[in-house]
Amino acid sequence: MTFDFARKQRIAIIGGGPGGYEAALAGAQLGAEVTLIENTGVGGSAVLTDVVPSKTLIATADAARAIDEAGDLGVQFFARGAAGKPLKPEVAINLLAINKRILALAGQQSEDMRESLLEAGVRIISGHGRLEGDDAVVVSTGPDGTDFDRIEADTFVLSVGASPRELPAATPDGDRILTWKQMYNMSAVPEHLVVVGSGVTGAEFASAYMNLGARVTLVSSRDQVLPGEDADAAAVLEKVFTRGGMTLLAKSRAESVENTGEGVRVTLSDGSVVEGSHCLMAVGSVPNTRDLGLEEAGVQLADSGHILINRVGRTSVPNIYAVGDCTNLIPLASVASMLGRTAVFHAMGDAVIPFSEHKIASNIFTTPEIATVGWTSATAEDSTAWKLPLSANPRAKMMGVRDGFVKLFVRRGSGTVVGGVVVAPKASELIYPIAIAVDRRLTADQLARVFTAYPSLAGSIADAARALHGVDQRGD
Repeated sequence: MTFDFARKQRIAIIGGGPGGYEAALAGAQLGAEVTLIENTGVGGSAVLTDVVPSKTLIATADAARAIDEAGDLGVQFFARGAAGKPLKPEVAINLLAINKRILALAGQQSEDMRESLLEAGVRIISGHGRLEGDDAVVVSTGPDGTDFDRIEADTFVLSVGASPRELPAATPDGDRILTWKQMYNMSAVPEHLVVVGSGVTGAEFASAYMNLGARVTLVSSRDQVLPGEDADAAAVLEKVFTRGGMTLLAKSRAESVENTGEGVRVTLSDGSVVEGSHCLMAVGSVPNTRDLGLEEAGVQLADSGHILINRVGRTSVPNIYAVGDCTNLIPLASVASMLGRTAVFHAMGDAVIPFSEHKIASNIFTTPEIATVGWTSATAEDSTAWKLPLSANPRAKMMGVRDGFVKLFVRRGSGTVVGGVVVAPKASELIYPIAIAVDRRLTADQLARVFTAYPSLAGSIADAARALHGVDQRGD
């Protein structure tokens, strides 16, 4: 592949999810001729069927929970009955209206992103893209897939995402056995939702529907909810789930799921049966890398079908990059966005900082939220940890927050902040100062010296940092 530097560099991007979107903007910003190929809509599944819809549902469920628990703060809702006696009204959930709003919001977000790309000068083609070697993309644009367009480019970015994994004995039907993409077709809160899978997706939907008033059973093949996450955080979440009436089935594996017409029958590996009205299959995802011409182009894949990339998003073919859930990196929208920019900057010769897994800030949108960054309890090496319960925080008391904590990890000897865990309302916002500390290699003392408002939940971060002053960080 040779480049003609007398003309603009040409970049072709397959997939308009968070990674492809940011890659397109970065290329346009640096003056490249950018073409984006997307078959469902700008934003991809992250905006249209995954991240944006699910987090909107969760925000709605949190609002319902806040109303229901307002009585704990002395806020009471009453209506007058026929005899003039006060009645306590119920919180009504109109799931049809909720899902209509969710899908409308997702569609508007997609359109906003599309407008941003057009304003930046990006050419958008609606269709299915496929690599033709390392110098062109063939796009099927007709309704029957017979009309083709060939786009030549110098650099290619693959951002094709992933789809819900399906089990042969539990095939989703869109009626009672559902993937997370199909949850927005329901018109009423399920009477009893069985969630198979206790990873991030399973835990988030289980939390949301519990707060919307559904009876929920969570089937986990591991010994804790959120396997692989901070054990203290998982313990808090399990406590909240149990208190809310959720049934947790640990070390249980679903062998099959059957739609009985009136509900679902989930058969576990030990022979026991769980019956419910609906079942959400949240058993992971598979990359959308089939029929993309990757093998023919020489792009190396993992056995799982994920595209192997280095820390700037480059594949085994020098001018082909890949970002997002289709790669072997952590499947987060924020990671896809960051790597989309990094890949294009690298391809165009701009300065880049290679991706570092230990600087990722991530969040699980359960209630309470769980946010992490850097090294955590499962991976921390040569570090000292300090955990401060939110029950000691004055703002938490004012808000009626009963569950949560802030945990910091610092390197022994230097006191450098290497990681953190926050379990709290809006933990996704509270993790940011810890992420800055990890990225900038600040010490606990430096973090402690930053002013926080009083009272505030962020004050617990400073309190935890101050508590680490004077603690023997040498490990002696």
